[in-house]
Amino acid sequence: MNIFEYLAASISEVLDCPAILERIDQLEEIRLRTKKNLILRFSDGELITDYKISTKDILETLEKVTENSIYTYEKQISNGYITLPGGHRVGVVGNAVNENDNITNISYISGMNFRIAREIRGCGNFIIKSLYEDGNFQNTLIVGAPGSGKTTLLRDLIRQISNGNKYAKGLNVGVVDERNELASMYKGMEQTDLGLRTDVIAGIPKTIGIKILIRSMAPEVIAVDEVGGLKDAENINFAMCSGAKALLTCHGNSINDVKLNPELQELLQSGSIEKIVVLSQKEKEKTNGIYFLNKEKKEYIRECI
Repeated sequence: MNIFEYLAASISEVLDCPAILERIDQLEEIRLRTKKNLILRFSDGELITDYKISTKDILETLEKVTENSIYTYEKQISNGYITLPGGHRVGVVGNAVNENDNITNISYISGMNFRIAREIRGCGNFIIKSLYEDGNFQNTLIVGAPGSGKTTLLRDLIRQISNGNKYAKGLNVGVVDERNELASMYKGMEQTDLGLRTDVIAGIPKTIGIKILIRSMAPEVIAVDEVGGLKDAENINFAMCSGAKALLTCHGNSINDVKLNPELQELLQSGSIEKIVVLSQKEKEKTNGIYFLNKEKKEYIRECI
């Protein structure tokens, strides 16, 4: 899919040049902000172009992204993003319409951020072995700062756990994709490969989705991105008490960030989380440590790897 097809014609013309096209495989974001310079973010840095985005550019791009039917995409817009074929996501910001503490729409859109989706198959190879003990998957929490690759890693781990790998047979995985970042559903079809034995419920809160999956799909592993909130923890505990294992991610830079996070205390204090993986902030496919729960001492100890 050519992501440029969804941009205003004048923006596509700016991007259609050798200096940009030769780096297209490294492109991660295209940022449009009204009356500000068009900015491209690549894996090795950003490029600030001389072109300034107009209101017309925003409106033309929005029409293309919504297939000339903004009303059809109103729900997605109110959530702050639109999903495109291939799993690419377009974040939108502007004046929010708030009714009873719920955002019902975003009017006068002033900014759009095209986030280029890429599956990196095998990016979980460096830790997959550590997530099993005697062939059994361990309840795992992956910790990382924004931009550290948590979601990309989680997506690949789900695929490997679902399909099976050289350390264990495949398991039924239930994915609660609240913000549609893992499966990137587009018109009911998964745009990314989450594995043969994976069931996805997208676009609903984790607190609801977890219970639906447990009651209807009998998952052996529940996968959730960006745990945040006491209710999330309560429902994850519910899933584990129902016999499912958990594969989770959360924001943080270190094991101490996890221990100090009040929203994770219930999971940690109950001894439910068996492995904690802290991702490196500087290098992709590297960790700052993998920790296992010593049940006798009731503390997390760094593994020697």
